Amino acid sequence: MVATDVDGTLINSQERISARTRQVIARMTRAGTVLALATGRPPRWIFPVLEQLNVRPTCVCANGAILYDSATDTILSTRALEPTVLHQIAAIARDTFADHGGVGFAVERAGTSAFEDASNLFATAPDYDHAWESVEHGIQEEAELFGTPAIKLLLRSTSLSSAEMFALIGPNIPQDLAHVTYSFGDGLVEVAAPGVTKEVGVRELASLIGASRQEVACFGDMPNDCEMLTWAGWGVAMGNAPDIVKQCANEVTATNDEDGVARVLERWFPATSS
Repeated sequence: MVATDVDGTLINSQERISARTRQVIARMTRAGTVLALATGRPPRWIFPVLEQLNVRPTCVCANGAILYDSATDTILSTRALEPTVLHQIAAIARDTFADHGGVGFAVERAGTSAFEDASNLFATAPDYDHAWESVEHGIQEEAELFGTPAIKLLLRSTSLSSAEMFALIGPNIPQDLAHVTYSFGDGLVEVAAPGVTKEVGVRELASLIGASRQEVACFGDMPNDCEMLTWAGWGVAMGNAPDIVKQCANEVTATNDEDGVARVLERWFPATSS
């Protein structure tokens, strides 16, 4: 099995999968190797990527909180933060960032389909400052925002980078309460249920298809990829990854704009094998 991150890894800076990458993935899947996407994106945000592939893989979404079968639009499993925990983390975050410009809150929910009304799946507090343009979201007061389980709590700062936020909030959230990571550089930290990482989802999927750890290769470029890169039989960091990610990998390939994923896969699935 090959599990790959999406942003900064499988797709280039133009959010496209290159022809070279598509071709080697086609050879790989014809040879019987299973492709999985392992992404921080929720299911509703992966179809622009899937439309560029010749397969509809099972996807590890929301950093491992959702296992999603894209071929049948089926949520296979979820791991959520309960309302009491959401309120507790929000209180910790509010205290942590009080002297650093404050913090905004948003939640991702699993729902039952990638095509469910987006305002039910992604909701923000009224004062939330979006990290990217969004027109498909609900706006809720905190009592409602934190009133139902969520697969991801987003903490947003407009004055700190994601790494700076992580350094502040990470030590303040016990590991048995929640897992904290980030996959975007501009002031956004992602909080999930305890122990929920991409590794968890990749391991679950590998078990479902009967693949051992040594039969799994993973690709990634951000700190939320580190656990799966370390766990995999072969972990590959992108050339555009920060050093903390490269140190988790067995090898470092070229950047996502230089077909880094394809360069590795071509060693195992060369054009002459098709």
